[in-house]
Amino acid sequence: MTASEAPARASFPETRGREKGYEKEAVDDFLAKARGSFESAADGMTAADIRQVAFPLVRHGYVIGSVDAALGRIEDAFAARERTTAVAASGANAWVGHTRELAQVVLDRLSRPRKERFDRVSALRYGYRVDEVDLVADKLAKYLATGQSVTVEQVRSVAFRMQRGGYQEAQVDAVLDAVVEVMLAVK
Repeated sequence: MTASEAPARASFPETRGREKGYEKEAVDDFLAKARGSFESAADGMTAADIRQVAFPLVRHGYVIGSVDAALGRIEDAFAARERTTAVAASGANAWVGHTRELAQVVLDRLSRPRKERFDRVSALRYGYRVDEVDLVADKLAKYLATGQSVTVEQVRSVAFRMQRGGYQEAQVDAVLDAVVEVMLAVK
């Protein structure tokens, strides 16, 4: 394979020393697949697929923050295309109705009493810190109910410490993904 035939590598900064980053080949392969999907709209990749992708962590990989920022922009482009396609297919009222329903489901979950918003892992396992999740849940509930200012980037970058008997990660992550979906739908 000549240099001109080699697949193009993404231009992200690389981690140095002992710091870990995303595996370069995995990132490059995914980005190539996402580009192909976006340009052809053939394989059905969605904004949710972009949001949920995970890469192995390795030494001398791509800097995580740089890749995550690029993925956020790619997700925004996919979400805009999905919104345009859905509005064209079923009309703006149907799109708004679906988005309102999803927002209400999320708001109902986030409005549960503190310390009871999500299932808990056993006392011997680690889950997300309950107090931290509840704090974020309060802010997101205010956003959904009143439009209080929260950005997509803030939701995408939220991170929680772990505690024994904490909230189940998968449930919390699913709700955060749904909040991002609502935010992108009205963007």
